[in-house]
Parts: sequence; structure tokens; C-alpha cells
Amino acid sequence: MTNVAEPRPRLVFPISERDHVQGRDDAPVTLVEYGDYECPYCRLVYHDIQGLQEQLGDRLRYVYRHLPIESAHPHARLAAEAAEAAGAQGKFWEMHDALFLHDDLTEPRIHEYAAAIGLDMARFRQELAGGAYTDRVREDFRSGIRSGANGTPTFFINGERYDGPWDLESLLEVVERPLGVRARLLTQEFTRLAASGGIVLLIATILALFLGNSPLAETFFAFWDRPLAFSFGDSSLAEPLLAWVNDGLMVIFFFVVGLEIKREILSGELAEPKQAALPVSAALGGMILPAIIYLLFNWGGPGIAGWGIPMATDIAFTLGILTVLGKRVPFSLKVFFTALAIADDLGAILVIALFYAVEISWLSLGVAGLFFLALVGLNRARVRAVLPYALLGIGLWLAFLESGVHATIAGVLLALTIPTRSPPEMRGLLLQAVTLLDSFELPVEWQGEADSRQQAAARRLESIADRMQSPSQQLETGLTPWTTYVILPIFALANAGVALGGQASPNLLSPVSLGILFGLVVGKPLGISLFAWFSVRLGLAELPRGVSWGQLFAASGLAGIGFTISLFIASAAFEDATLVDTAKVAILVASILAALLGTLLLFLSSPRHAGATEAMSGN
Repeated sequence: MTNVAEPRPRLVFPISERDHVQGRDDAPVTLVEYGDYECPYCRLVYHDIQGLQEQLGDRLRYVYRHLPIESAHPHARLAAEAAEAAGAQGKFWEMHDALFLHDDLTEPRIHEYAAAIGLDMARFRQELAGGAYTDRVREDFRSGIRSGANGTPTFFINGERYDGPWDLESLLEVVERPLGVRARLLTQEFTRLAASGGIVLLIATILALFLGNSPLAETFFAFWDRPLAFSFGDSSLAEPLLAWVNDGLMVIFFFVVGLEIKREILSGELAEPKQAALPVSAALGGMILPAIIYLLFNWGGPGIAGWGIPMATDIAFTLGILTVLGKRVPFSLKVFFTALAIADDLGAILVIALFYAVEISWLSLGVAGLFFLALVGLNRARVRAVLPYALLGIGLWLAFLESGVHATIAGVLLALTIPTRSPPEMRGLLLQAVTLLDSFELPVEWQGEADSRQQAAARRLESIADRMQSPSQQLETGLTPWTTYVILPIFALANAGVALGGQASPNLLSPVSLGILFGLVVGKPLGISLFAWFSVRLGLAELPRGVSWGQLFAASGLAGIGFTISLFIASAAFEDATLVDTAKVAILVASILAALLGTLLLFLSSPRHAGATEAMSGN
């Protein structure tokens, strides 16, 4: 998949003597809060922090830093400076408590709170009027922004930003980390890793190869050949299990790919012609040159139909390796390859649709057209419910299944009809959400009904949040984990199993194998680099900031990891089982070579990039 999970933001500035700290330095849990004294949510969570301190005792070290949002809270900066002025007299926490326990933070009231805690008022007034602590508050603010603070309050637990609920039970659960929570956090940490999808795919591939070359090989291959039938009255649909994976499950994968393509074209890296020119031209070169190289080896031979195999890039592996290399690879290069992968996916879909269809049934294709028009009609009618699209989508898939055009194209066409618009009444929804949040502060006479009222408010907030997202965004977010961690590994398990003994080694020297090997390992990086160079020279595009031509060529070597789509096209291109197995072995070997070569070239082309990146970012 082309989605790249962003790393969880971390605290940029470590805790030091300048900070205001409660708790022991050797406490196992450190909680840093970026807060705003005038923020109502910070005031609510203030009491939860106190409860957390009571429950954890010496196990918790609490640090408070200022993040005054002056655009929303006009007295926030003054209150923060007042806390610092009190801190200069050894009474930061007394002032901290006073500011959170009172709603009125005008200057006269702040002076009253200062007098109440016993400050030297002459010194306090002088320092506050002279802005003695303005820079100190600004330092906190800048450190919060650079660390990824996204509002107030923002919490960092042991250096990592915490994005979960703020209530006492949730904070305790995360800090205490019972077994169930630890398991969930480990799962979340793994799925945030950009390489995680590639890791699961790699495990499935290794398992398939192991089973295909073990004493269980006959049983393994027989399992995927087992027929599976669905009956609808007098009609039935029967296919081998392998076909259900390739023509059924992979429709969902291509549906998500279609959603990604639509998103990038409408509002992403492919939205502006100048911005899209480089990845689109590079993707075009990465498809054309490998296909030409393959045809040079196979022209007039039985393997000529496989020319589309070396055109594909498996972005799950490619971006996974780029991410594992860390700061050695500029972030702009990762963004470029994400956009290139979208364009590459679009090219692969067109190749499958136009060149790998069997005998066409025009009647079925016409029925598919009617279903597609009905889906477009739903979109034009602003229907946002998912169920009507799903039902018509199943009909579209069945029609394509009988048409001779590969059924996975139905997934892409369905994705193009899913609405991407947010609701026009967005401001009204936001106001409703704020009203609901305010309703949680209940009058005394309603306290007995608090739980039922708050549960109802929570359900309404959930429905508002769903409404604010477009159906396309909801489906892409919900289905991406399933395609990454379930569908693609099942596809690899079903398709990557091939017997490596016997004819496997001699077949690596066959025209089909050589075409795939040279197409992916040589043609991909050359095609991407040459077409990118021409587009820049012609003034159609610009090289990504901070990226050298050497780095782009080196990373292009990783694009030779064809794998998923290459295996898919191989199954569609050949009917001869020997040719399919030959292609699979060549794809696996070429992908391994491309991964090793690309990684080596990146190490050689950017040995000092990590230090340069840190210098540029100021870390």
C-alpha cells in the first residue's frame, strides 16, 4: 500500500533544571504537559493530573510547560508569565494551582491571586509589567510546536506524544500498562511502522516458499486448487480458492488503491500539474523501459504476453526500506516515491484492464456499465451512506467477473464513485460538537442522570465525527489495515509458493526470467531516472528539495521490487503453469536483487545525509 505511517512525535527539548517539575528524577513515568491556563480543557484535566499523582506517588514525575494560544485565549500569555514570576520567588506550583482554580484571569485578578499566595507584590508587578519572563514563555511555546504539540493540553509520556483520551482512567491505563494494554500498544507501535506492511508480506512470502518446498507441498498446492462455490437459487458461482483470492479479495485491495489515486489527484501530490509532472513522468519511464527490455528477450516467443510483469513496483517493500534507512533518506524523496507509486499503480491498473482481458462478453460489459452509471448517479445525488455503493459494487464486480475484463477493475471504478466531499454544513457540526462538550458540565440537580446523558452525548459526538469525514476518507482509513495486514499477505501466501527444485535454476536463464530480471533490476531505475531527468531539463518539473540525482537514482533501484502486482500480472498473463512458476521465481529473485542494490546505492550516495538533516532541522 502507498500509505506511509508517520512516526509518533517525540519531545524535542529534554527536561532540564529550567523546567518546573513535581516528582523524583528517577521516576519510571515522566508526564510532560503543554498547557494554557485559560484553556477550559486544561482546567478540566488539571484535576485528573492531581488524581494521577495521588495514585502513582513516587512513580510519576510531572512537568508543566507553557503553550498559550493567544488567538483564542487573550489572557493566557499573561497568566503564563505570572506563573513564571511566582516561580522566581519559589512559588510556581502555588500560582499554577491558583490560575487553574479560577476562571477570571484578568490582570487585576492575577494580582489578587499573587497576593493571596504571599508573593513580594512590588517585585511581582515590576517583573510582570517589564515582560521579564516573556522570552521564557516563548521558549516553551516554540519547544511545544517543534515537538508536535497540536493544541492544549498536549501530553508527552516518557518522551512520546500521547494522543489518547485525557480522563484519569485512560491516563492510568496507559501509564500502568496492564497486559492487555501492553499488547495493544505493541500492536499499534508495529502498525505505525511504515515497514510493517512489508514485514508481514515478507513473512507470508517466506512461509509460502517454505510450504511449497516442504513435504507438505502437495497438500499446500491442493488447498489453493480446491473449488469453492456459492449458490443463488438455480445459479451458482464456482472457482478454485486461488481464483477467489486473485479475483475476489484483491478487488478490495484495488478498491483502496483507487481511493488513494482519487485522493492524490484531487488534493494530494498529483493535484497540481507542476507538482505531478516529476512522479508521473518518472513512473511512465519506470513502466516503458522495463517492458521494452522484456520484449527484447521474448519477442516472438511463448512468454511475450508477460511484458507487463516488470512494469510494477511494490510500494509496501520500497517505502518500507526507505523508512528503515531513516535520516539517510530525505523526507522529500519518500514523498516523491509515494506519489510515483500512485502513478505506477494507475499505470498497472490500465495495463491489466486493457491488455490482460480474455474473450470479451459485451453483454456482461454492458451490464457493468449500467451498474457504474447507477454508482455515478448515487454520487451525483450526494448519497453518503456506504451500503448502496457496496450493493451496487457487488453487482459491478459480478458483471466484470463474467465480462472477460479482469474483475479487480471493478474495485477501481467503484472507488472513483465514492464521494470525497466533506459535508457543506461543517461549521454547524463544529458548533454542535462544542455545545455537546459544554453540556458535560451538568447542573447539580442533574447529577443523578449524568451517566445516561453523557453516554448519549458521546454517541452524538461519534456520529458528528463520522459525518465530518467524507465516505472516501472513512473507507480508506478503515480498509487500509485489512488490505495491508490480511489481504496482501493472503495473496502472497496463495501466489508466492513455487517449487524451487527441479527446473527452477535452469529457468532463471530462460527468456521470461531474463526479461523480468533485467526489466526490474536494470530497466526500472534507468527508466525512472531518465524520464525524471528529461522532465526537469525540459522545465516541466523540479527535483525535490534536498535530493540529489545520485540519491534519486539509488532510490529508483528499490522500485525494482515488483512483487505483489508483478505476481498478479504473471497470473493474468500466462495460462501455462510452467511459465507462471518461472515468472514467480524470477520476480522473487529480481525483487531481492533490487532491494539489495537499491539499499547499497543509497548508502553510497548519501553517507552524510543524516547529519545534514539534523543541521537543517535544528535538532
